Amino acid sequence: MFGIIGTIISGLVVGVIAKVLMPGKDPGGFVMTILLGIAGSFLGGWGGRALGLYGEGESAGFIMSVLGSIALLFAYRMMKARQA
Repeated sequence: MFGIIGTIISGLVVGVIAKVLMPGKDPGGFVMTILLGIAGSFLGGWGGRALGLYGEGESAGFIMSVLGSIALLFAYRMMKARQA
């Protein structure tokens, strides 16, 4: 149970940091921030394993999580801009 709560809290923190580091108007609220942070952690872990920075089964580091969240935030903004 604490693992899920910990993942949500860390996703929120990583998502907020990604939004702060990437200026501009964000088309998402609190829930989208959490989802971007969690997905960014997965993306950062996958990218880190592909680059050989992490072993199989290791979680992403904080910096890779933020970089993954920034990449997803950029993609999300581009998708929302095309819809408008």
